[in-house]
Amino acid sequence: MPAVHRVRRMLHHLILLLFSAAMAFPFYWMATSALKTNDEIWQFPPTFWPNSPQWGNYLEAWLEAPFWRYLTNSIVVAAVIVVLQAMNSAMMAYALTHMRFRLKKAFTAVIMLGYMIPSTAVYLPSYMILAKLNLLDSYAGLILSNCVSVFSIFLIRQAFLQVSHELVEAGQIDGASHMRILVSILVPVARSSFVVLALITFIDHYNNYFWPMLITKNPDLQLVSAGLRSFFVEGGAYGLKWPLIMAASSFTIAPLLVLFLFAQKTILKSFNMSAGASKG
Repeated sequence: MPAVHRVRRMLHHLILLLFSAAMAFPFYWMATSALKTNDEIWQFPPTFWPNSPQWGNYLEAWLEAPFWRYLTNSIVVAAVIVVLQAMNSAMMAYALTHMRFRLKKAFTAVIMLGYMIPSTAVYLPSYMILAKLNLLDSYAGLILSNCVSVFSIFLIRQAFLQVSHELVEAGQIDGASHMRILVSILVPVARSSFVVLALITFIDHYNNYFWPMLITKNPDLQLVSAGLRSFFVEGGAYGLKWPLIMAASSFTIAPLLVLFLFAQKTILKSFNMSAGASKG
């Protein structure tokens, strides 16, 4: 019996290893292609490691375009949007789950209905509103137009629904304000959901392309996706300098990989804490 368990465990780990390798291979190929020459990238059969690694391709790609500015713009804009969406979603979700007021169900239904509307359907009215507020071609326009998300409200609402209302009532009996209950009771319990929200929102707005390109024209405000495309068209000479394009793609995706590694640990730790609290 123990031998059967060992075989099953080995097969389980082998399958996970194969899936992990399949997921990681595109990133490996991108990073190693940046070290090749243009001829090596197109040769057949392909080589999994360059004969003579061109480490200077990374520095050359970094210097050919202002990627430091693209990365800074994307990280700052995405981080501020994450904070604002988390705050707005937490307050809205608390009102929809643990507060009593008239037409609460109707209000919740209207918000959930907004989740069914595609984002492209609101581009034109959003553009007109930003134009009237003189927020086009600005960081404020990029951030304020994305500070509320129906998906974020839905996600946090579902997390708050799992919290016993008795905990909220106990806080109210102790004289805690709504904000105190939200910060001290609900947010810690739903920490893993906030981490997931932050991860999804950051990746979404870090990679956002169409909406920022629509409301900004200043090259200094370009996010990393638009900057990478500009490099592909101009610096990359319409894809003729593939090693440099691969190098640029590698260091633009690096912040997302680092964020995922840190978020993964936090999510697992939060899940363990939640499981321990449930057993207790």
